[in-house]
Amino acid sequence: MTALAVAAGLLLVAGVWALVAGLQRRTPQPSNRSRRTATAAELWARLSRRPAGPRGRRRDLLLAGSLLVGLATAAVTGWVIALVVVPALVLGLPYLLSAPQPRDVALLEALDRWVRGLSATLGTGRSVTDAIRVSRRTAPPLLAEEIGLLVARLNNRWETREALLRMADELDSPDADAVLAALMLSANRGANGASVTMEALADSIQASLKGRRAIEVERAKPFVVVRQVTVISVVTLALTFVVSPSFFSPYRTPTGQLVLSALLVAYIGSLLLMRRKAQQRPRPRVLVGASR
Repeated sequence: MTALAVAAGLLLVAGVWALVAGLQRRTPQPSNRSRRTATAAELWARLSRRPAGPRGRRRDLLLAGSLLVGLATAAVTGWVIALVVVPALVLGLPYLLSAPQPRDVALLEALDRWVRGLSATLGTGRSVTDAIRVSRRTAPPLLAEEIGLLVARLNNRWETREALLRMADELDSPDADAVLAALMLSANRGANGASVTMEALADSIQASLKGRRAIEVERAKPFVVVRQVTVISVVTLALTFVVSPSFFSPYRTPTGQLVLSALLVAYIGSLLLMRRKAQQRPRPRVLVGASR
């Protein structure tokens, strides 16, 4: 009976996959094996949102291994839902149990480095535009593309204000708006006192960065606790399954599997809610829409 249920589950998954693949619109392609393989890979990447490069290969290996573990679990325990639950947990738990990484902290670190470089260059008597051009060589990796575009626009005779406004829209951050607004004012004044302004701005960014890091430490604490509780729970359940398998016998029935599914859905839902609560809300910008 268990083998029949497992076979039925596999056939159901294969049927859904074949249906989805059949509904995809395809253009006629040359009938060679390499082209068919490439098309299948592209279809899989599109349907599963597979990341490119090593991350995608690692995820595919995890998915294949979790499917095998789920199949073995379903065959041994009679829990057909393991065919879906095990891959979902293997792929989803690392994401759900990790605190969201805010972009603001990394951006503040890059802005601090860029502003201090500008301050040092402005102290030599260069103009704001020249200082921006010089800063391209030592631009932080996070801002390298935006600073490169900014310098290209300045070299194409864009007004400094318009080029900085376009960069503000690309970064889309109130922290970047403060830096770029200060550069606009300094450019309009002919760089008078620009070095002192950048130094004061860098000190302000450092103070803000210190506070943001402290906030992120506090924000990550619930995720540490939840990871510990999850590991303890999984280890305890695994030991209970080995020592006393009869404890889980009610979950082999259809009603028991429905109850188990409801418990897992409630657990995953609570993790999603916790992660959503931990995400930073967008803050209002200063230069929003200014370049339009």
